[in-house]
Amino acid sequence: MPVPPAGTALAGGTNGPRALRPLLDTVLDALTTGAEHRAGPLPHGGPATVTRAVHDACHPLLPDHGTGPHTALRTLVHTLAAGAADPADPHCAAHLHCPPLALAAAADLAACALNPSMDSWDQAPAASALETLTSRALAALVYPRATDPDALITTGGTESNQLALLLAREAAAPAATATDPHGPARPLQIVCGANAHHSIHRSAWLLGLPEPVTLPTPDGVLTPDTVHTALAALAGRSGPVLLTATAGTTDSGAIDPLPALADLADHHGARFHVDAAYGGALLFSDTHRAALDGLARAHTVTLDLHKLGWQPVAAGLLAVPGPATLTPLAHQADYLNADDDTEAGLPDLLSRSLRTTRRPDILKIAVTLKALGRHGLGELVDRTLAAAQTLADLIEAHPRYELHSRPRLSTVLFRPTGTDDRTLATIRRTLLTDGRAVLGRATTPTGLWLKATLLNPHTQPGDLTTLLKLVEGHTPR
Repeated sequence: MPVPPAGTALAGGTNGPRALRPLLDTVLDALTTGAEHRAGPLPHGGPATVTRAVHDACHPLLPDHGTGPHTALRTLVHTLAAGAADPADPHCAAHLHCPPLALAAAADLAACALNPSMDSWDQAPAASALETLTSRALAALVYPRATDPDALITTGGTESNQLALLLAREAAAPAATATDPHGPARPLQIVCGANAHHSIHRSAWLLGLPEPVTLPTPDGVLTPDTVHTALAALAGRSGPVLLTATAGTTDSGAIDPLPALADLADHHGARFHVDAAYGGALLFSDTHRAALDGLARAHTVTLDLHKLGWQPVAAGLLAVPGPATLTPLAHQADYLNADDDTEAGLPDLLSRSLRTTRRPDILKIAVTLKALGRHGLGELVDRTLAAAQTLADLIEAHPRYELHSRPRLSTVLFRPTGTDDRTLATIRRTLLTDGRAVLGRATTPTGLWLKATLLNPHTQPGDLTTLLKLVEGHTPR
């Protein structure tokens, strides 16, 4: 069969790779020239400059007659790369936005070309089997003593947390009705810390739940005494409670005291969820996994491998100790999971997500796990956390910097000594506009801090020294 012109050739089938190869050469060349043009972690000039550059390069985006595939690819990919925030640059350290492994990106290309749709088996035969195998292997890391642990693939921590709250709400509904069959069932009440990810509050709103009881975390983590008092006060309302903890906060990477919180949830009859989107990757590390002791006692656990897992977005999971936890998600649409098809042995994929069409994000994860193994991924985790300790050492040894606290994961909070909040925010924005460094910001009870979130396992001490010099160069004397 002849290969159609490059612009209309299909990516799948036996001719797909032949059509892709020259196009990929163009893409790779444009990625290279775009990064060279940018020459740093962020484009220079700020939002207006970047917007103008995109407009000038790409307008008109819908011409009457196309430019041809190679010209379009070269122009747009170069423009995107030149205007990108590059998490592979060691001075791009603002957010939980990881530099993906080339290995995982290559696997993701195959997923794009094959384009399985993970909502019915007949659209994704091998991908559905691979998803089952891989998600259960990761769930077994979270629940090593569970008989049949499982995990759903999600778009990230936000979707995983929303699913966790949904499952808790549905699990609580029969119990609430049984408590008082003649009265209205009390809604699920969430208890979380002020350190919890914003998706906990947003999910409560989306699910029609009461505003979460938000406990103070002046030291960045939940304290057992505060949690005990809150759960005891809620005991008199005779309604279901979900206690949510965090293993890796977005502001500082702090980890709540999971064993003590699990004990309190047991004592007060509360359901227990842990948002380990950031810190969950410590499970790969023999050196650091003890920081997650108590995680396996949670009813649900959020993981996110496009943070400390070096996967292209998206790569989230929600782990559970057994498939029965997922029963409330059961949903039937005759054209996707008809009862007789399911009874005949076709897997039901629709009941494994709130989404219908979803891409095979599992492939890049599976390739990474297979290629590196737990120890290989654990080594990347160890190196990244070691870099954070090195940065903390450099800050503590520097006469003009103040360290907020020793890092628990890979986030380091610091600021020039004596700098007020307005000046600190201006320093950060100046570095962004100049395209020299990308640092985040975190507000704590002691004021505003610069946030360096290190996710590049190949960062060297010299990179960190240069980062501090860049900040120092913009600090008023």
